[in-house]
Amino acid sequence: MGVLNSLNQTSKKAVDYGEEYLEKTQEYYKLKVFQQLTTTIALFCKIAIIGSLSMLGITLLVVGGTLALGNLIGSMVYACLIIAFILLLLSGLVYWFREKINTLVITKLTKQFFD
Repeated sequence: MGVLNSLNQTSKKAVDYGEEYLEKTQEYYKLKVFQQLTTTIALFCKIAIIGSLSMLGITLLVVGGTLALGNLIGSMVYACLIIAFILLLLSGLVYWFREKINTLVITKLTKQFFD
């Protein structure tokens, strides 16, 4: 009977350790999900704030540049056409390098989320 009692106690300890392991694993995953969510929300907030301020700055820069160029060449219509052409050229360059931009973003986020 001593062997059976010893075996029973050992199996109870194993069950207790298994339950403790499952509880700790569940706590870990809750914390990991919380960390990922807060990091993602903070990233989106930063993108929204920085993006909106940048767009406002770019808009004012384009308007000011158009007005200055219009005064310089004496025609607002041509100034608008030149600025529009420059913006389309920049858009084409961004489109041309879109795969490199995707790779860069994925690489940066991979380091942040999987470390």
